[in-house]
Amino acid sequence: MKNFFNLKTTWTNAEFIPLKLCIASAYILIGIYFVDFFKTYWQWVALVFFITVIASVSMWIKKMKQNN
Repeated sequence: MKNFFNLKTTWTNAEFIPLKLCIASAYILIGIYFVDFFKTYWQWVALVFFITVIASVSMWIKKMKQNN
């Protein structure tokens, strides 16, 4: 059996909309429930956000260059 994380699939951007909405709504619900926690550690959460944004954009650009 292949590793789940190595399976290749093709999705359009429109097909990702429900998944992205699901994930975003889960994050909002978690944020509403743990308001005090995020007020205390907002700098760490922001740091993780910026690091993952940079990593995601760099992987996306690398993949776009490979396809062209």
